[in-house]
Amino acid sequence: MKLSGNTVLITGGGSGIGRGLAEALQKLGNEVVIAGRRKQALDATTAANPGMQSVALDIEKREGIRKFADEVAAKFPSLNVLINNAGVMRAEKLLQQQEDWSDMEAIVATNLLGPMRLTAALLPHLKKQAGATIMNVSSGLAFVPLVLTPTYCATKAAIHSYTQSLRYQLKKTKIEVLELIPPYVATDLMGGKSDPRAMPLAKYIAEVMSILKLQPTPVEICVENVRGLRFAAENGRYDGIFNGMNSAMADIQ
Repeated sequence: MKLSGNTVLITGGGSGIGRGLAEALQKLGNEVVIAGRRKQALDATTAANPGMQSVALDIEKREGIRKFADEVAAKFPSLNVLINNAGVMRAEKLLQQQEDWSDMEAIVATNLLGPMRLTAALLPHLKKQAGATIMNVSSGLAFVPLVLTPTYCATKAAIHSYTQSLRYQLKKTKIEVLELIPPYVATDLMGGKSDPRAMPLAKYIAEVMSILKLQPTPVEICVENVRGLRFAAENGRYDGIFNGMNSAMADIQ
C-alpha cells in the first residue's frame, strides 16, 4: 500500500481504531475523510486534526449508501483508499433474544452488509484510479470466537471470507485488497478502553503502520498480539485457546 499522497475514506473514523488510523495516515501526507453516524465524535476528531474532513454516514441503513458513495466520489474525485472500519459489538444471550431480533440484525447490517454495500457502490470509482486500496477490518475473533458476542464474531468471520473473494476477483485490476485483523484493543467497543488486558490503542496503531510500510504490504495485517488467534487452527491450538477464552462464560443461558 502506498502510504502517502492518497485520499482516504475511513468509516467509523471518529473514534477508536478508525480515528487512530485516520490520524496516522494524515500525518503521512494523505487527505483523510472520516465517516460515521455520531456527529459529535466526527467533529471532535476533525477539530483535533486540522485539514481532516468528515461526512455523515449511517452504515447500518441500506437506503442512502449508493447516494453517499456517489456524493463522496464527486466531492473527493481523487479518493483511492477505502477503509471499512465501522462496527458494533454487543453481548448476546441466545436463549434470551429480543423478539424483533434488533441487536442481531443491527450487528449484521453494520459489520457485514454495510462494508459489502459500500464497497460495491465505490468499486466503479476506485477502478478509475491509477492505483487503489480497499482495507476491510475483521478481528482476531473471526478465527476464534468469543461466545459472549456470537453475531459480532460471525460477521467478522464473514468479512474475512468476503475479503478473500474480493481480492481474488479484483486480482486483474489495480485495486489492492487488504485485511486488518485487530486483537483486543483498548477502545470503547465493549468497554475495552479501561481494560488493562487490552492492547493500548497507540501501540496498536504504531505496529500497524510499521507493517503497512513493508513492501509488498502483507495482505493480512496482523500485529504480534493477534497471531495466536489468527493461526490457532493452523498451529493446532484452536481447542485450547477457544476453551481458555470462553471457559468463564460456560453458564451463559
